[in-house]
Amino acid sequence: MNLNLILIIIGMVLEAFLWWYVCRYNMHMFQLNTYRNGEMKPWLKQNWKRQGVLILQGLLVILGGLLRNPVLLVISYLLTGFSIYYFHFLKRYLKKKKLVFTMRVKRMLVTDTILSFGIPLILAILCMVFLSQGSVRLSLAFGIFLAVQALLTSLQARIIMLSNTINHPIEQGINQHYINDAKRILAENPDLTVIGITGSYGKTSVKFYLNTLLRDHFNVLMTPGNYNTPMGVVKTVRSSLKPTHEIFLCEMGARHVGDIKEICDIAHPDLGVITAIGPQHLDTFFNMDNIVKTKFELADALPENGKIFLNMDNDYIRKNSEKYRPEQIVGYSTGKSGYRAEDIQVSRQGTGFTFYTPDGQSCRYQMRLIGAHNVINVVGALAVAHELGMTLEELRVPVRRIQPVEHRMQMRENGLATIIDDAYNSNPVGSKAAVETLKLFDGVRILVTPGMIELGDRQEEFNYKFGTYAADCCDYILTVGHANREAIRKGASDAGFPEKKLLSFTLLEEAMKFAYQIKDRGHKYILLENDLPDQY
Repeated sequence: MNLNLILIIIGMVLEAFLWWYVCRYNMHMFQLNTYRNGEMKPWLKQNWKRQGVLILQGLLVILGGLLRNPVLLVISYLLTGFSIYYFHFLKRYLKKKKLVFTMRVKRMLVTDTILSFGIPLILAILCMVFLSQGSVRLSLAFGIFLAVQALLTSLQARIIMLSNTINHPIEQGINQHYINDAKRILAENPDLTVIGITGSYGKTSVKFYLNTLLRDHFNVLMTPGNYNTPMGVVKTVRSSLKPTHEIFLCEMGARHVGDIKEICDIAHPDLGVITAIGPQHLDTFFNMDNIVKTKFELADALPENGKIFLNMDNDYIRKNSEKYRPEQIVGYSTGKSGYRAEDIQVSRQGTGFTFYTPDGQSCRYQMRLIGAHNVINVVGALAVAHELGMTLEELRVPVRRIQPVEHRMQMRENGLATIIDDAYNSNPVGSKAAVETLKLFDGVRILVTPGMIELGDRQEEFNYKFGTYAADCCDYILTVGHANREAIRKGASDAGFPEKKLLSFTLLEEAMKFAYQIKDRGHKYILLENDLPDQY
């Protein structure tokens, strides 16, 4: 066996290791981009530099494999080793939401493996059959295998999307089987009341608040965490719904027109709640009209006697409500109409308000949630609970029991600092409300944020405005990462915020370390506002 052949075989082994790390990384990103080619393509366009090393590495290996040049092969393998280390580092760095090896991922990995190694093998065999003779033929065949292997490794993101397309009929068939099974289970529970909850923001909070209000009087099932996709709802029904359940709180998320309708076609809600509508996921919805249309797919899916609970504080909801019959609508607000909250009093210890029903009943409630912006979501939950037959007095204790939803203005003590964890929030309205709540605290008020994403061509505008709001409410502004750093900094600077207290960090850990070390007098309150997912 000659030197060239030995070097090529070594290269094939190294390339196989690199393929696994590159494939795993891109499969992780594909999963975070909701298994949609349409979302993976723009992500690739925006983040191609993360995989830029593969261009040079792949080119060198391709040339080395085809030319069978020992020097070129050795140089290319050094770069291959570096690339393996780089993607191994990315694997360890991406820790917010790990790759889950679901059955769908495993099926895609099988297809990807067949493509990534089957194509080079076929071309190598064709080379053996039709090209040169003897040892030269073997060396050339191995060289072609290595070259094509390197090319497909550098194109892994595209290969994964191709695998998804190839597997689509299989996945569609499997999903439909599960959907039909969930529909069967729901049909076997005709007395179950299904409450659909959607909105650009606030839907998870309303779901948890409503569960707290109802659980002492009803047997309630709710979709856990962020199981707000069609298959998340299906999984909840198939794994958790029992004949004894009386109410199913079904959170409904959306990133595209038609997403809410798809969930409604499965769950068939009897009641619906639209918590708020605002600019979010504009990179997939493209405009506000599409967002409004999608959220109101819930109202359109309700039966003739179904009621839709609408947040009348929200301009988009209020204007669109005119399309529906008055008897269908149950409005709630903070002092305008329908079920409403008035006399709102906010402190660091919690929030109090007086709740009124449309027929004039009232009750004073106190809760541990901080921030006036939380009141509207509690009012929405109270409206639903009252319509289901609970009295205002019966709701007094459950309201006191309401806890902050994880990562949504959740407070926790950490030594000399209080952490206000609003890491899940990513919308302009909520971000503004969060820093305004931070302003209520007496002490050193520190904002740690990477800004907001998925706002389409208005992302820079909204993050600039966020910087202006933060300047009026914070003593320190610490930006994390690069996505929105300049927009936030410019907004804060233009609002007169001092440059020496406006700092930027690459990692959250670095920003937090600095925040803890701030020597200003007074207790520190650190607001964690948003936390970008790994793909950003």
